[in-house]
Amino acid sequence: MLIPRKKTPDLSLPTLDHGAFDLSSEVSERGTVICFYRGLHCPICANYLSEFQMRVDDFAARGVNTIAVSSDGEERTRAMADKIGAKTLRFGYDLSLAKAKEWGLYISTARGKTSIGIEEPALFSEPGLFLVTPEQTLYYGSIQTMPFVRPHFSELVKAVDFAIEKDYPARGEYTGAV
Repeated sequence: MLIPRKKTPDLSLPTLDHGAFDLSSEVSERGTVICFYRGLHCPICANYLSEFQMRVDDFAARGVNTIAVSSDGEERTRAMADKIGAKTLRFGYDLSLAKAKEWGLYISTARGKTSIGIEEPALFSEPGLFLVTPEQTLYYGSIQTMPFVRPHFSELVKAVDFAIEKDYPARGEYTGAV
């Protein structure tokens, strides 16, 4: 389990059009939103990433970088970026399942073709959404077991505003006995 205010796992991936992504050397004023998605086969992911694309400038205005990441290879990732009309959202690809597990993501097995007729990979990670500080510590995290009922990016933008205004610390950091 990732712990708020503690260092996150490293994350280094190729991206479609923005060179290599390396979380440990990412430069931002307030951090990076990392959206792990299931892959091209997921119609809900396409809708979710469309919303993310619409909020990239909102996050950037607050000093927050953005990236969408999956285990898909370059070709499937490019197809997803094209499908949602990505203009400014970075897409990382080739996430290893071992790295996905380090981030606490759940792993699912293939069930054949999805409702949109695209074959699921043999194994793939389920969604996760994280806001990582410039120091590479966890500020916010949400991990899911399936594609439904994800956090809204508009609400995350508002949460960033609140955190900035109130200097609100990351919560959930207690790991002692209860």
